[in-house]
Amino acid sequence: MDFLSLPTILSFFLGIGLAASAGFRVFVPLFALSLAAHFGGDMLNLNENWQWVGSWPAIITLGAATLIEIVAYYIPVVDNLLDTLSVPMATIAGTLLMASTLTDMGEVATWALAIIAGGVVAATVSGTTAATRAVSTGTTGGTGNFLVNTGETAASSVLSITSIIWAPIAFVLVLITLFLIWRIWKKGKNYFST
Repeated sequence: MDFLSLPTILSFFLGIGLAASAGFRVFVPLFALSLAAHFGGDMLNLNENWQWVGSWPAIITLGAATLIEIVAYYIPVVDNLLDTLSVPMATIAGTLLMASTLTDMGEVATWALAIIAGGVVAATVSGTTAATRAVSTGTTGGTGNFLVNTGETAASSVLSITSIIWAPIAFVLVLITLFLIWRIWKKGKNYFST
């Protein structure tokens, strides 16, 4: 178990990318992971406890959940209700996605890293998107939420695909996203403190 081996680093990058993607949409990265596990052959190396995610029942279930989640965000009252649930759900999904991708690590290290890295990244992104939708609802009466929803779904899809195809690029995108979130938070904090 070498923490600095290339496969371990790549599995970490994959997990971070998918966890951040879960912050935008909970089921999109799970569905993408399921498709990649089933059709990708040896392209994707999952934790041995997560091999089931590439099964047909998992693909069908996660595909249906993805479709329902995407459509539900376009229903005005439901999108705000989903925002209430999205942060805890994204945190759980981010943790699970990170745990599923970490290979060649002990259980304690896997789950500690999954919670600390995967859960926190997903929660941070999800909290920011929920705040963005709240601002959109407050300033446009909800009419601007269509654009926010579309952007979030696109971001989740692109980040999921990028994570699976080339995890290091996804990791860089996540770092850029987290930096932008930090900058926005800092500006907002300075604005409200004056």
